[in-house]
Amino acid sequence: MAVADPIRRKLAVLPHKPGVYLMRDRFGTVIYVGKARDLRKRVSQYFQPSRRLGWDLKFRALVDGIHDFDFHLVRSEPEALLLEGKLIKELQPRYNISFRDDKRFLLLKVNLQDPIPRFTLTRLKQQDGARYFGPFPNSGALRSTLTLVRRQFHLRGCRPLTPTERDYRHCLYGHLKYCTAPCIGNVTREQYLEQVTAACDFLEGQCEEMEGQLEAEMKKAAAAQDYERAAELRDLLADLRHTTRKLERFERVPYSLPQAIDPDRDLAELGRVLGLPAPPRRIEGFDISNISGTFKVASLVSFRDGRPDRANYRRFKIKTVEGQDDFASVAEVVRRRYSRLLRERGQGPGSAAGPAAPSLPELILIDGGKGQLRAACTELARLGLEHIPVVGLAKEFEEIYRPGEKEPLRLSHESGALKLLQRVRDESHRLANTYNAKLRLRKISESILDEFPNLGERRKAALLRKFGSVQRLRLAPIEKIAEVPGFGGKAAAELKAFLEARSGAEPARE
Repeated sequence: MAVADPIRRKLAVLPHKPGVYLMRDRFGTVIYVGKARDLRKRVSQYFQPSRRLGWDLKFRALVDGIHDFDFHLVRSEPEALLLEGKLIKELQPRYNISFRDDKRFLLLKVNLQDPIPRFTLTRLKQQDGARYFGPFPNSGALRSTLTLVRRQFHLRGCRPLTPTERDYRHCLYGHLKYCTAPCIGNVTREQYLEQVTAACDFLEGQCEEMEGQLEAEMKKAAAAQDYERAAELRDLLADLRHTTRKLERFERVPYSLPQAIDPDRDLAELGRVLGLPAPPRRIEGFDISNISGTFKVASLVSFRDGRPDRANYRRFKIKTVEGQDDFASVAEVVRRRYSRLLRERGQGPGSAAGPAAPSLPELILIDGGKGQLRAACTELARLGLEHIPVVGLAKEFEEIYRPGEKEPLRLSHESGALKLLQRVRDESHRLANTYNAKLRLRKISESILDEFPNLGERRKAALLRKFGSVQRLRLAPIEKIAEVPGFGGKAAAELKAFLEARSGAEPARE
């Protein structure tokens, strides 16, 4: 198939520079995001005849679906990696696998409000008054540089929020003189803060002097034929330059679900290829978000006349499934959804129909293959709803699985019916991932309590049961915190001061 003229014209003006490219389908949906050291060479490879006729079916499907592309120029390959990861997380293109989870690049964090500030690694930037450096694409280089910074500026690497003389007895950093040991009064807090501030300036790019020292030591070691030491210094110098290189920060990318060109035509085609008596005007789609067996959630999206009906979206926490079991999770959420729907329609035990009872869908779409589809059909049959058409859409080759059919249905990637199913599937996937990420962010915000010394899981759970969130706990008066089992006035005051320091606020004065 020949390359379309608009794409050919864009390829002709692509620069030989690093950047990120976004492949779009005929609806404008981003289906793939990639990075390149040379945009012209990389993007042109997609449209070479030898590549289009290759054995990789997924690649052929991607290329066949490309109707347009965009690109963004950056200054270096690490910046391209950062922007690529951010765009994939924002847009969730169906042909990308890497970066689609909630894992982020490392940041370096220091809170100057702490009694004795320390540098720590984190993957999430919070509004807690701390200073953040990064993100850093190369975690190994960052860890090596952090070790160098701690030694150069004599900073502590221990974990306690406020280390004491007892901690110093077992502190390797202090005994090796890597740390100036403010915990035992060797320096004042003000003097230690000067060390931390100097390290912050260094991490912001003021590192020419240290680079010169390392380079001089490396040459000296090489001249003395101490090649192992010279190699260590060479690697350390490379890590330092890699970490302190200035990178552009990228803002959030606005994105909205694309609309179909002709929804009625797509619905008519979908009803025809699935053998339905009429076009399915109301479609409900399910997806499960389950990363490593934690935060198992599900989403339900509703489409009416080929367009999102957001008022009828629903989110579920999976309650009865242990471990990572997508089949059981699909069964649970289908059972819960339609049991409730039947009760609201007055068709279930102990139910009464309301004045505006919701209607049943004319098609149910499950994100998955045979196993997920079988689990959904089993639950619908138990509820007496086996007459509702159900299909599964598998991601890898965009195959449509139907009950009772051994072979999946494969439609052209130009098919409006397939595009409609993909929009339902992608929207349910987006909703499930967004809900999963929200729960994870809430869990991460609660993890700040783990930094408070001697706070066990039982007392932490008691705090969250009483106040609901760390934010509400931060706003609570000391007297209310002291009412929590296991807390007294002194512990409550210390926790209050700890949370206020973490928020960047001045500690409350009595």
